[in-house]
Amino acid sequence: MTDTAAISNTAPAALVRALEERAFNAWPAHQTVFHRGWVFRLSGGYTKRANSVNALVPGAPFDGVREAAAALYARHGLPAVFRISPLAPAEADQELADAGYQHFDPSLVLHRPLALGAVPRPDGSTVVSTSPSPAWLEGFAAANGVAPHHRNLHRSILDAIAHPVGYALQHDAQGHAVGFGLAVLERGAVGLYDLAVAPEHRGGGRGRALVQALLHWGMEAGATSAYLQVRAQNTPALRLYESMGFKTAYGYHYRVPG
Repeated sequence: MTDTAAISNTAPAALVRALEERAFNAWPAHQTVFHRGWVFRLSGGYTKRANSVNALVPGAPFDGVREAAAALYARHGLPAVFRISPLAPAEADQELADAGYQHFDPSLVLHRPLALGAVPRPDGSTVVSTSPSPAWLEGFAAANGVAPHHRNLHRSILDAIAHPVGYALQHDAQGHAVGFGLAVLERGAVGLYDLAVAPEHRGGGRGRALVQALLHWGMEAGATSAYLQVRAQNTPALRLYESMGFKTAYGYHYRVPG
């Protein structure tokens, strides 16, 4: 398993913080609690991103944070999941490891500049809209395996995004919705989320077309850079994004109760 701690975090601290803030805004939690430079995010258990403890301030002290988070998440019937980014002090990861929290889901944040002409024009297979259609919602849930009891939570998170959003939808030759993605624009950067292709349609270039369409949408809206998050073990996706000019900015991982 890839160890995020071994990944070189080359991005300047200011860039890391800016990307972290954008990611929090792009995937808003139903409830947020601020605690001494950390933020506790709660959203009924749907996705780790929206139900995790995150450092907000570089090197924020960790003493007492684990206990406070455990108590708060228990009150809401949720496990205390910690997302360890470069903003978290090293002692936080060590304390969690010593307390039996397991290293889980190492991931990467990728970043690239955008300039006019740097992204090919979309091939026409993907339509980007400013709101999710029923076909997008139902198709994404099926393609990404969103459980029925989480679909309303997913929709409520989408509805809570405050910044401009583009929803990308692809159809096959028979008119079936088979590719999905969304992009959120904030402060000149476009973040790509919820990229999914129906399993039987993967490997045919649909992922590249989705990314190109969303990047183009972002550029037309004024974006000068783009970012996304991807699991470190997702080799095909990493290969695709790297071929499209994305480079690793930094890594993060989760610590989950043993």
